[in-house]
Amino acid sequence: MLLAACAADSRSALPEFLRVQASEPQPEPAPDVKRIVREKLESIFVSTSYPQNVRVSPPHHEVRGPGWTACVRAEVTSATGKPLGMQTYRITISDGEIADRKRVGEEDNCVSEKYGAI
Repeated sequence: MLLAACAADSRSALPEFLRVQASEPQPEPAPDVKRIVREKLESIFVSTSYPQNVRVSPPHHEVRGPGWTACVRAEVTSATGKPLGMQTYRITISDGEIADRKRVGEEDNCVSEKYGAI
């Protein structure tokens, strides 16, 4: 009982089960992907590609960091106006902002995502 009243931090010489465990960083809350994509569409698709029928997947925790990822698709056109069809990008969201984007291929899991309109 006496030991229970003592606070021993994680660097203490006490056995591990008696030490106060360091708290793990809390993940940031899931972002509103639809809002972020609507507000920052030009950071994903070139404006001259005239993205149409933009759709987004639900966010997922980033495997290698504290942020989130989501997939974004839209029908786009080339600079000459020729339809290029559906293009898909994986975006990384950190602190409510799009931190990165990359075009995905057929092997990416964006193919199996469920999408909703923005």
